Amino acid sequence: MKCSLKWLRRYVDINEQPEALAKRITLAGTEVARVDVVGGWDNVFIGQIAAVGPHPNADRLRLATVCLGAEQMEVVCGAPNLAIGDKIAFARAGAHLIDGHSGEKIVLKPNKIRGVLSEGMICSEIELGLSKNHEGILVLPPDAPLGQKLSDYIGDVIFDLEVTPNRPDMLSILGIAHEVAALTDAAVREPNLDYMCCVRSINESVSVEVRDAELCPRYCAGLVTGVKVGPSPHWLKEALAAAGIRSINNVVDITNFVMMEYGQPLHAFDYDHIGLGKIVVRRAAEGEILMTLDGVERRLGADMLVIADPNRAIAVAGVMGGATSEVTDGTTSVLLESASFKAASIHNTQVCLKLPSEASARFERGIRAELTLPALRRALQLMVELCGATAADGIIDHYPGKKEAVPISLTTAEIKRILGLDIPMSQIEKTLMSLGCQTKSMTDDSLEVTPPYWRSDLRIDADFIEDIARIIGYESIPSRLLSGEMPQQNPEPKLVLRQNVRRILAGFGFQELITYALTNRSTLEKGLGKELPFEPLRVEHPMSSEEECLRTSLRGNVLSALSANIHREEGSICFFEIGHVYLPKTGDLPHEPEILCGVLTSTGAEKVWLGRKEPIDFFDAKGVVEGLFAQLGAKAEFQVSADIGLRVGCQASIMLQNQEVGLLGAIDHKVAQGFDLPANTFLFEMDLTQILTYSHGSARYEMLPRFPVVTRDLALILGSDISHKQVLDIIKGFSLVKKATLFDVYAGKQVSQGKRSLAYSLTFQSSEHTLTDAEVDRVLDAILHKLQSALGATLR
Repeated sequence: MKCSLKWLRRYVDINEQPEALAKRITLAGTEVARVDVVGGWDNVFIGQIAAVGPHPNADRLRLATVCLGAEQMEVVCGAPNLAIGDKIAFARAGAHLIDGHSGEKIVLKPNKIRGVLSEGMICSEIELGLSKNHEGILVLPPDAPLGQKLSDYIGDVIFDLEVTPNRPDMLSILGIAHEVAALTDAAVREPNLDYMCCVRSINESVSVEVRDAELCPRYCAGLVTGVKVGPSPHWLKEALAAAGIRSINNVVDITNFVMMEYGQPLHAFDYDHIGLGKIVVRRAAEGEILMTLDGVERRLGADMLVIADPNRAIAVAGVMGGATSEVTDGTTSVLLESASFKAASIHNTQVCLKLPSEASARFERGIRAELTLPALRRALQLMVELCGATAADGIIDHYPGKKEAVPISLTTAEIKRILGLDIPMSQIEKTLMSLGCQTKSMTDDSLEVTPPYWRSDLRIDADFIEDIARIIGYESIPSRLLSGEMPQQNPEPKLVLRQNVRRILAGFGFQELITYALTNRSTLEKGLGKELPFEPLRVEHPMSSEEECLRTSLRGNVLSALSANIHREEGSICFFEIGHVYLPKTGDLPHEPEILCGVLTSTGAEKVWLGRKEPIDFFDAKGVVEGLFAQLGAKAEFQVSADIGLRVGCQASIMLQNQEVGLLGAIDHKVAQGFDLPANTFLFEMDLTQILTYSHGSARYEMLPRFPVVTRDLALILGSDISHKQVLDIIKGFSLVKKATLFDVYAGKQVSQGKRSLAYSLTFQSSEHTLTDAEVDRVLDAILHKLQSALGATLR
């Protein structure tokens, strides 16, 4: 929102410097991103060309006599548009200008031009820094005050405000004026809304029918006749230019001026092009066609609101008018619309039509319906004043959605509870009244307050308390240390688990990814290696085809990120992402489990692992999962799985207490080809929502062992169908076995066909005494006996 300081001063007296005022507005909650100064010219005044004569020594130059009121000066000028009687910008010697050729700042000095001394300059826009135009001198309006400093006439300061979505009132000059008045303890001068009208009632010429009160809770209309469409006066063009709006004609400019002044969008219809003089506010018919003011034919949907006459739609409500009822140079009667529309409806319409506008930007923020009437009266007043129009008697005001304002109760105790400040009731009341609120004292420490008609964000007591803090100044709230005991921290288990997983994986050398929750079906299916068995949740109006639905899996996004980075790095590449996926549920909101997905692979260079160089393999991925769960205080087990997106024979289900919580394995060749990834790319995927149940618990202290360990090796011959886990479960069933490590797997000539050798290093230890060889031998024999009986194992 661009706010002109000159425009702002029409409504509120401002004595502060622009930079200081910008700081106060920013500290009150609306950031002033930039302060642009227009003007600031020294020794540049408004003059008038009194005479023009030829230059004695140059055909293309002329001598101009400039009147400054009390004196006259003769200067040399080569501009083609010199005309006697024109008001111009005259720079005396010493003025700081911009060189029209180099663009650099210069100080004007007296100079002889072809033998004639010129002690000043008639300026063009480029020399004043107003624009790049240097085709001729700047010609000012005839009413420009002679002899006045130019900076006082057209100079200005423009504040560029970053308005938050909850403050549509700050998208208006009057709204900003009320904010500034409250901050500086000043008063706001509201525009006078009186105007002359004729005897004929508007009801004789115009009728309004609102068919959808939900989408249009209020519709006001006024009528003016005898309109003379033409250029706007200088002050109106200047105000609009300061706000970044191009002047079109006086009628359209008035609607834009009032929108910027009050924050209420208006629209002007050519009354003679409205069938039967009747306005119908209705939903569009599905597929209805309307050509908007930009000359584009728009296909409308049934959920869009239109302004129509009995025959056809003539405007998209709250977004843009239609070409059929556009105000032209031949327009003589204008119907002015000032309405309130449902914010969500306007937002959806402008997004669907890809048609954002200044009007929709205000409607979709939820401006108050009470703005419609004063804004319309202001526009009618300006139409009568600037267009030579005659206003019909009365205003049509349909207000089916009217709701009486409910006062909000405020107490000093609640204000102190929230702000921590003891604020006198007199100061509370004064602050609220400075913001335009109406207050009514109930007791010595309570009052009722009603928001002003331009504020839509004041709904509950906390909103008013926030405004009190804003105006008093957040910086005035004292900083105090907590008294008493520190409150006990009860961290959210989900958050703790998420943080721990991030910390652990980062320690393993992984880098975290953050990808968009929006994706497309092709990427989802490519990552899963199969067609989706259900329809993902689709975005109604996607920004692009790449972001058309919510993800049901993290695999596609993570593998896409790996594919984008793999050609830029060498060695091992390890990524992970933690994020929600969205699984549709019939007739209900989607199920949103939090998923961890990690990938690891290696390129060109080899890694060093336990002193050996080898590429990343399945057991690296398995080790990451085991290490993760070990640090989370849980024990992972693995079972054979059959996920179509992972390679057969190189994948496993991750189990916690016989509950499947995830998958691990090498990605299938088809998936690898789809993302242009190497074959040795491994992926693990876990449901953190399920893991939370098994990882949440307190650690148990165990004393360091006092007695030494005894190690023995055990080499077994087993059937090739016997898994390592089956052997390990039996070995660890003996209490004296503290650790069992598989260190060799062999299948070959020295072992019978269908058999393989598994070699283990066993660690024995007792917490009560030092073990003897005899004790260890007995346990080892018992282990071997059980392995023989249960698995058919033999000692190698």
